[in-house]
Amino acid sequence: MQDVTTGGALVTGASRGIGRATAVALAAAGHRVAVHYGHHREDADQTLALLPGEGHLVVGGDLADPAAARGVVDEAVRGLTTLDVLVNNAAVAPQAANRHRIGEVGWDVWVETWNSMIHTNLLGAVNVTWAFVDQLIGRGAPGSIVNVGSRGAYRGEPDHPAYGAGKAALHAFGQSIAVALAPHRIAVTSVAPGFVATERQMAKLSGPEGDAVRAQSPFGRVGTPEEIAAAVVHLASPGAAWASGAVLDLNGASYLR
Repeated sequence: MQDVTTGGALVTGASRGIGRATAVALAAAGHRVAVHYGHHREDADQTLALLPGEGHLVVGGDLADPAAARGVVDEAVRGLTTLDVLVNNAAVAPQAANRHRIGEVGWDVWVETWNSMIHTNLLGAVNVTWAFVDQLIGRGAPGSIVNVGSRGAYRGEPDHPAYGAGKAALHAFGQSIAVALAPHRIAVTSVAPGFVATERQMAKLSGPEGDAVRAQSPFGRVGTPEEIAAAVVHLASPGAAWASGAVLDLNGASYLR
């Protein structure tokens, strides 16, 4: 997009899916990108190999650990020299293994799942954001933050309530800091994707539930990582600064509010 100013960008959870597509799109727009991974370095290296241009790097760290979250930003700054864009995408995604519908799971599973999702999906983003903002304010530089939330924050996630609650809190966090950071020329937005055809969802889409999932949208399909990435790149650009505080629904009219 023409209104993107190149600089350094950190994309958390960029090993696959929406994060990978966003890293590729930001690199194509001229950014030098720090590709973050939590546990799978080999996937992050694959993302790195897909990025056009030069000066990109891989940074690792478990964002559930506050010290590691801050360290990810520090490493990205060292590698990129300047860091102007943050995309908070890393998350523990809903899947059969972490299903925790209330009334169906025991206490230990309930507590463990909530802790896992909230510490990564919400507090990880919160702590990365603090470190990112700290270096921007220290430089007196403008920047942008885009949070990858979810349609589930509004529609509800009965099988994965910690995921829905964490994404709703991420949206609210983004709006709170959008007000606080505007005087520093830092814009904050969020996107709320519906069902997206990532690698993790291929089995569900090709199985017996696939048609029902596609039917949620009047387009008769699900979104693609590239569609989400295109919106993120625009929101990260200086030309989208006036959207600060907004949450953009990206769900193919599958859920309206």
